[in-house]
Amino acid sequence: MATTNDGSAAPRVHHVVYAVDSDRIDAAADFFTELGFTFANFVLEDVGLRVMLDWTGGLELVTPVPGGNGDSSSVAEFLRNAGHGVYSVAIRVPEASAAEDVARRYGATTQYRQHREVGTHSLDEIDLRVLGLPVTFLSTDLPD
Repeated sequence: MATTNDGSAAPRVHHVVYAVDSDRIDAAADFFTELGFTFANFVLEDVGLRVMLDWTGGLELVTPVPGGNGDSSSVAEFLRNAGHGVYSVAIRVPEASAAEDVARRYGATTQYRQHREVGTHSLDEIDLRVLGLPVTFLSTDLPD
């Protein structure tokens, strides 16, 4: 991660998250794959979401798993209200909760937060809306 003049880690855009209906996600993945993206495909059972993520390419496709708790997720709500589109922009920050504190001063509403252990690494994400903008703060010790 890049650093600022004082040596602290600099925030940066990490990836864009597209919300796509479950009946169109495979076609969307095929399209981006033909462009050269390589997706890891997994289901987050606890939140009922299917995720296709190209960590190095900076692109994520997400859809609710039909019939599960994903139907009541913020992704499902987004799709019902806005249709397919940019669900969030993930900003990699040194500490997600500190970034959330800053966003709260600007009236942010937090929609979702998660902490996951991935092997020996950890990942924290906080999805929120601030000043009408969809932002996800991401802090992790996973390499880029």
